[in-house]
Amino acid sequence: MKKYYFVFSEGSKINQLICAVLINFPVFCYGCIIGWMSPMSLLLQSENSPRGSPLTITEISWMASIAYMVAVIFDFIISYMGEGIGRKITLIFLSLCTAGCWILKLCSMEVWAFILARALAGVTMAGVYVICPLYTKEISENSIRGFLGTLMIFFQTTGNLFLYIIGDVLSYTTILWICLAMPAVHMVLFLMMPESPSYLVKNGKIDEAIRVLAWLRCRPEEHVSLKEELEGMMKEQRADAESSQFALKAIIQDKILFRAFRIAIIVALAREVCGAIPVLNFAGEIFSLSAEGGGGLGLLTPNQQAMMLGAVQVCGAMLASSMVEIAGRKPLFVVTAIVSGLTMCLLASWFLTREFGVALPSWIPVTTLCLTIFCDSAGIQPVCMVIISEMFSFKYRGTVLAASMTLASIASFLQMLFFKPLANAIGIHVSFYFFAAVCLLAALYVILVFPETKLRSVEEIQNDLKTKKEKKAELEMRSAKEIETEKENEKV
Repeated sequence: MKKYYFVFSEGSKINQLICAVLINFPVFCYGCIIGWMSPMSLLLQSENSPRGSPLTITEISWMASIAYMVAVIFDFIISYMGEGIGRKITLIFLSLCTAGCWILKLCSMEVWAFILARALAGVTMAGVYVICPLYTKEISENSIRGFLGTLMIFFQTTGNLFLYIIGDVLSYTTILWICLAMPAVHMVLFLMMPESPSYLVKNGKIDEAIRVLAWLRCRPEEHVSLKEELEGMMKEQRADAESSQFALKAIIQDKILFRAFRIAIIVALAREVCGAIPVLNFAGEIFSLSAEGGGGLGLLTPNQQAMMLGAVQVCGAMLASSMVEIAGRKPLFVVTAIVSGLTMCLLASWFLTREFGVALPSWIPVTTLCLTIFCDSAGIQPVCMVIISEMFSFKYRGTVLAASMTLASIASFLQMLFFKPLANAIGIHVSFYFFAAVCLLAALYVILVFPETKLRSVEEIQNDLKTKKEKKAELEMRSAKEIETEKENEKV
């Protein structure tokens, strides 16, 4: 049987960090897929298109949106794969799909190849948002759970920026070969990583689970903290076993689970419809549109301005990593959602006044977009991913992540398919006013409903979701049981 050893000082968190980095590397590759659209959509629509004839707006819209439609189908499939064959094998499968995306683009420049490649990217999209936060949570100890959870958004944003940069300086084919090499290397490296301890416990591999925990926590297998952590996992899974075998049915039937599920769905939808997705996919074109009215940064090309946006996004993700354990999940989400909403309003107003011939300062579009993307990566995205994995026990995490991502993918698909046609038809300012309203309403909802999850167990978090009446009834029931127990003891 495979044995795990640690080589760093006892109690070191370095093995957890190494494992979390490799778990989230497919997210970097996915970020590259998303980032590819900004420079390449401009190139493929130009007269200098590498395929000879430029792509139409309709073809670009389908390329951008098809990934989200495929993700709708694969969110639950990937969740079931994670439960059936394990987190590790599923993650390697996702890297294989990512590699297939770039191979298709290398083999053909036909429209069908571009759309099929983006469809494969949809499998990766579904997978990384379901498996990566789940896997990361299950290998992390509580003290760094939030920090490691935010690595997902850091890797995605870094992938966006990486493609913005190489998309501006390298040739079309060179970019594709670089992007293909990354998932190929990941598949090899990840073979050395362990399976999730929770998954091993679920499958009765207790000895293997304790060895994995020992390696992750850099402690000897006999250490009391490892036994306590293992007991916690077993207790959690015993409680899960008492409920309905069908996870989604159990969530709907249980009042507290359903409240947590509703929060997860609403926050996930707010994350997708806050405006960041169309901005990231069409950043170059938005800057180009603003430049027509005297906006943007005159010395930079639209794609170079998008690169600046990507750099701001990475800075936001870095802030999230450092602040999520200090400020807590709830304050970080609320502040960033409010700022994002206000900046979206300002950007929409800039485009609106431009239509009436009123000249506002030319720095507004770049500044507001940068602030919006900064807030998205600093709070809205990372907090959403962290809290969904923290609010549910092992049995329900995958199902909730899959359900939330399915609905979010539908919302994203509709955005990507209709953003450009609607912006051309009714004005881009209407879109940004809508995104602003979503951000501000999401902030209000989180203030009123959302429980803080920092350094808290699933039981403590879900207890906060109970009404005063439910808490009182539970207390009375507990007191009645204690009295009954005391009477029985007296009889004995």
